[in-house]
Amino acid sequence: MEPQLLHDVTGQVATVVIRNPAKRNAMTAAMWGSLPPLLETLAADPDVRVLVLTGEGGTFCAGADISALRGSPLEAQRLAVAAEEALAAFPKPVLAAVRGHCVGGGAQLAAACDLRFAEEGARFGVTPAKLGIVYPASATRRLVSLVGPATAKYLLFSGELIDAGRALRTGLVDEVLPEGELDRRVAEFARILASRSQLTQAAAKEFANGRTDRDAYWGERASESGDTAEGVTAFLERRPPRFTWSASG
Repeated sequence: MEPQLLHDVTGQVATVVIRNPAKRNAMTAAMWGSLPPLLETLAADPDVRVLVLTGEGGTFCAGADISALRGSPLEAQRLAVAAEEALAAFPKPVLAAVRGHCVGGGAQLAAACDLRFAEEGARFGVTPAKLGIVYPASATRRLVSLVGPATAKYLLFSGELIDAGRALRTGLVDEVLPEGELDRRVAEFARILASRSQLTQAAAKEFANGRTDRDAYWGERASESGDTAEGVTAFLERRPPRFTWSASG
């Protein structure tokens, strides 16, 4: 089977699946390059309110396909960083569903998601020190923001893998699910996210990612959208709100 990124949209949730079974879902150069345009298409789709990133079978992603590093390691890293940044900039909530190994470039992708849910038995590692690679500054900063400098240094300096329990304690993942429960919980939580205000989510994502110059912009969007009035009215009428503002523009 050819390595590729698969995608599907069901019930306002887009799912992107990393598929390279021969190499534990390692990302090839073509896969890195295909992710930004795929995300652009999904971001523009008004039917998509949430994105889930996962791996096919029992592995999330074992990292970058090392064979690509023999040719042009700098180009391989450029493609990986572009994919990571496109994922981090996706304007709607992004949830990583992790089972098995989430290592190297896989951990880089998972860290670029907004939230990470993992199955018991998942293993996480940031492994450039095993290959003599300088980990990208953007990925390093993102890792530090999740787990703090001490744990980031532990992971980066050693390349050692940690289990899901430690990943949860350090903030690398948000929930750990028993075996067989990951898909159900991710689907349930994705439905919750899809039912909430995209206006609130988009503004919160910007602010949480460090944007400090758009308070007035989001205040204007809130006034224009009518979402706040709808949310308050729905609460008082004890019915689900019907939010209309869309991050798709």
